[in-house]
Amino acid sequence: MAQPDTKKIFFENLSGAGKAIAVLTSGGDAQGMNAAVRAVVRMGLYVGAKVYFIREGYQGMVDGGENIKEATWESVSSMLQVGGTVIGSARCKEFRTHEGRLKAALNLVTLGITNLCVIGGDGSLTGANLFREEWSGLLTELVEQGSIEPQSVQTYSALHIVGMVGSIDNDFCGTDMTIGTDSALHRIIEVVDAIMTTAQSHQRTFVLEVMGRHCGYLALVSALACGADWVLIPEMPPDDGWEEKMCEKLSATRSRGTRLNIIIVAEGAIDRHGKAITSSYVKDLVVRCLGFDTRVTILGHVQRGGTPSAFDRILASRMGVEAVLALLETTANTPACVVSLCGNQSVRLPLMECVQMTQEVQKAMDEKRFEEAVKLRGRSFENNLKTYKLLAHRKPESELPQSNFNVAVLNVGAPAAGMNAAVRSAVRVGITEGHKMFAVSDGFEGFYKGQIKEIKWADVGGWTGQGGSLLGTKRTLPAKHVGKIAEQMRMHNINALLVIGGFEALESLLQLYEARAAYEEFCIPMCMLPATISNNVPGTDLSIGADTALNAIVETCDRIKQSASGTKRRVFIIETMGGYCGYLATVAGLAAGADAAYIYEEPFDIRDLQANVEHLTEKMKTSIQRGLVLRNENCNDNYTTDFIYQLYTEEGKGVFDCRKNVLGHMQQGGAPSPFDRNFGTKISAKAMQWVTKKLRETFRQGRVFANTDDTCCLLGMRRRALVFQPVLQLKEDTDFVHRIPKEQWWLKLRPLMKILAKYKTSYDVSDSGQLEHVVHNRPKDTDASVAM
Repeated sequence: MAQPDTKKIFFENLSGAGKAIAVLTSGGDAQGMNAAVRAVVRMGLYVGAKVYFIREGYQGMVDGGENIKEATWESVSSMLQVGGTVIGSARCKEFRTHEGRLKAALNLVTLGITNLCVIGGDGSLTGANLFREEWSGLLTELVEQGSIEPQSVQTYSALHIVGMVGSIDNDFCGTDMTIGTDSALHRIIEVVDAIMTTAQSHQRTFVLEVMGRHCGYLALVSALACGADWVLIPEMPPDDGWEEKMCEKLSATRSRGTRLNIIIVAEGAIDRHGKAITSSYVKDLVVRCLGFDTRVTILGHVQRGGTPSAFDRILASRMGVEAVLALLETTANTPACVVSLCGNQSVRLPLMECVQMTQEVQKAMDEKRFEEAVKLRGRSFENNLKTYKLLAHRKPESELPQSNFNVAVLNVGAPAAGMNAAVRSAVRVGITEGHKMFAVSDGFEGFYKGQIKEIKWADVGGWTGQGGSLLGTKRTLPAKHVGKIAEQMRMHNINALLVIGGFEALESLLQLYEARAAYEEFCIPMCMLPATISNNVPGTDLSIGADTALNAIVETCDRIKQSASGTKRRVFIIETMGGYCGYLATVAGLAAGADAAYIYEEPFDIRDLQANVEHLTEKMKTSIQRGLVLRNENCNDNYTTDFIYQLYTEEGKGVFDCRKNVLGHMQQGGAPSPFDRNFGTKISAKAMQWVTKKLRETFRQGRVFANTDDTCCLLGMRRRALVFQPVLQLKEDTDFVHRIPKEQWWLKLRPLMKILAKYKTSYDVSDSGQLEHVVHNRPKDTDASVAM
């Protein structure tokens, strides 16, 4: 398969030779900051620039001396998996004064630094922008004091700033996700999952307090990810009388047989009158009104700790590289920008526009314009809130619309973490839309055998955190059994189909589409949601389950590398799953700091293997102690994991020894990650709303009849938007022999992985972010953005 075309840019039109870049972390720490620092340092060195660490944030910039040190390639080794920030972060009152900024300017000019990469929150980035605006005046002042030579004013005339947002609260407008947020959600969900078992044992209610003094993102998304009974956030205070409503809800869920209740409170939660709602107040309320055994758990700084998730490592690495590119492209007139994530794409936004929008949110909350505050937070936040309300609060039967439509939901293919969250969401949204929902056990095999039964609201309670497939799933395709499946659909009067699965689900929908000519039973709206750890389905950048698998691989790689600490130099050869799709090997390689990742999509031969061994040998001699090589299970019939292991063992004699690991099905198991829970929940809700729309459009003369291409679709994430695509169109984009899409976006990440592993390679900048404006940074269709 041909490799993707890349536009060779280094060291030609974007050389960093003669430039000096400084990187600092400021404000509160966040997991993933180290990955961002590593990416900035290595990309900066790669383009020929000098790169400096500024230790202890702005305090280090003001104090100078040993706090500003030149970085080397080796100085950022082994920091990718470390939480917090190894270069330190501190609050600095002195930098807020003119005198402090004057000292900082002198320290930077002395070292020839005119490019700053700032990783922090809105306060840190606002300070950086003020510093940039004052820069020329500060230099003039330094000349007058005799601290610098007059020609320095010309030489270092402009200070260039690029920001990356590191904040676990995800409280910065303009980006779907900030560095650290996903890791903080991992910590919260780990605690919630652990609490659920003890709560069920004793029939307890737990009140969890999470961080978020001014932003309820963590509380809202963790509530969505664990199916909490109630959530309290500062952006949307509950209406007066909420205490009674909450107690009614808790009582109703208990009466249906649920043994536990979870209430999540953001630390900044308030009521409509601005009065704080504390976790202890909520606990006392539940005990007083209901008499339930209730406990409070305050998570505190646990949320800031621990190792960064795979998502945060990849996000920070991509943003770090993008930040260096942005610094190389800046001119004296370019405004300070912040590197952001919109959907699955990096974008650059004017820093102060983002800061002003963030401040507007707080202003709206202070003035009790709460609906506006939610909108200003962005489409992702707004959609999370709508989805939570839709799934958590059941309407009385009398208020539900009566559609008289029957909708069946089933899983197809291999299990993927997050499938159950998608089923729960589909069932509850379907019931809210007035449909009767049916669950099919064991995929299409269960379908033709008649394993179909109605599924109710309460039947899917507690499903979000469950791994695997509770409905049961098989790889059986429907083609051989279409007659029997049509008969079952006629018997149960199925009017629409939601199929959640991987490549087999796509093949199944294509077969059912073709069967429409012979069986009118298949002339109904059909929708597929991609759910596979391999992420090998065309029409979508991401699939439900892939994030959980990535985290499993990265966590294992961290442990394996750590097992060699204190021993002699060692290289690990690790085999990942994925069929012929190299997504897991490539992206896990980027997240775990691999030296090479062998995949089917990028053919390699013995010369490439030899070059990799020599490159690793050279690195082992000079700097690193541990090497990591990933291999996709089907990347090559002859260059097997054993072959590569033996080759590296032989060629590395005297320099390093080797170990091999085949990770196997541990990549498929475990509880779903917060990302997969929410991605599954949100796209499933959107799919059910599409199904309802299509049912209404195609209902004629007392029956549903849908035979057009656009009534048999896959819902996928494409760059910045969630898009419904007819499966017939996707047929052209698919390599059915190897079960992969013909074009795959993540192949553009491979050069990035190689650059960070010290290879000289070309890098494609055609997809790099361009400066946009905050108000235009989201297309209308991104109402269920991939960002959680």
